[in-house]
Amino acid sequence: MTLGTPKQFTRSYGLDEIALVPSSVTLDPDIVDISTTIAGLKLEIPIFASSMDSVVNPKTAVLMGKLGAQGVLNLEGVQTRYEDPSDVLKQIAEVSKKDYVSLMQSIYQEHPVREDLVISRITEIKSHGVTAIVSSTPQIAQWLGPIAAKAGADAYLIQSTVISTHFKTNKQDKILNLADFCKAMPIPVMAGNTATYSVTLELLKTGIQGLFVGIGPGAACTTRGVIGVGVPMATSIVNAASARDDYYRSEGVYIPIVADGGIVNSGDICKALACGADAVMIGSPLAKANEAPGLGFHWGMATPNAILPRGARIEVGTIGSLDEILCGPSKTDDGSQNLSGAIRTCMATVGAQNIQEMHQIEVIVAPSLLTEGKIYQKAQSLGMYKKS
Repeated sequence: MTLGTPKQFTRSYGLDEIALVPSSVTLDPDIVDISTTIAGLKLEIPIFASSMDSVVNPKTAVLMGKLGAQGVLNLEGVQTRYEDPSDVLKQIAEVSKKDYVSLMQSIYQEHPVREDLVISRITEIKSHGVTAIVSSTPQIAQWLGPIAAKAGADAYLIQSTVISTHFKTNKQDKILNLADFCKAMPIPVMAGNTATYSVTLELLKTGIQGLFVGIGPGAACTTRGVIGVGVPMATSIVNAASARDDYYRSEGVYIPIVADGGIVNSGDICKALACGADAVMIGSPLAKANEAPGLGFHWGMATPNAILPRGARIEVGTIGSLDEILCGPSKTDDGSQNLSGAIRTCMATVGAQNIQEMHQIEVIVAPSLLTEGKIYQKAQSLGMYKKS
């Protein structure tokens, strides 16, 4: 028997436990540049829509692109399993809580991913003149990656709850060599998700051109409750950003990171950028759009797992158009609309003219950030305590 050393706990922080500190400089919002470049692709708004069936279909991917952001289409979802997924999406929205998981398992397991639908969905997005980014799990990437590239996809995201460069298994056919995959793909490859410095640093060496950060904080994700794995989001971003910066100093190659999960309003986006993210990926805030395929509901990608589901279906409602949520004007006071305007205003307030400068903003631990002076908002469910 080998005995380990006693555990020493490290304090980690979520986005709701930190705050941004104003600097000695403020800017006119008109001179602030909130654009970012990920995997060689420029986004006028530093926001990706999560590759979830409740958020992105070809229609919303096109809308996101035209508004200056970017949708990511899940190639293992209902869009590539069903010719017309509208009835399936309606079933998911209407099913009872007790029957939800079993319905999801049947929907995602009874019909396989179809190559013709993968090609069709990508072609549909590209026909509107916008960038097409698609995603899959590592297990199916070697099959779908070349198909997606040939169909015209501009970038490919390999996404798993936790991804690493060292995967042990007795089944060799399950291993995806990320470095070899990046070399073989004719389009940029991004990967996720990670939460630590060491894993991030190893992944940056594989040839990926973007790294997604965040394990378990998503609104519909139950990974933390089911298997106990996760790192609070603010700490995850700082860890990954530190590895990214060290890799840049060492190799002269800057690989952007995207904060993915735990972001519910515009303030969270601003804090994620200040912690070091180059962009964010959000799900539930965009699932509230009139155009969202989830019909007022949002669910996690791991929900249909045949062995151990790790995602819930949550009701988010609808609050406005995708245009209003991303670009405004806002009709709410809770940071759920005009996300781009809020980012621009925040950066102007703290004196950051671009996202690189935003990374230099002072961030403090602020346990009372959401409660100080907010007794009436909390009691009346207003503003920061508004219930959807």
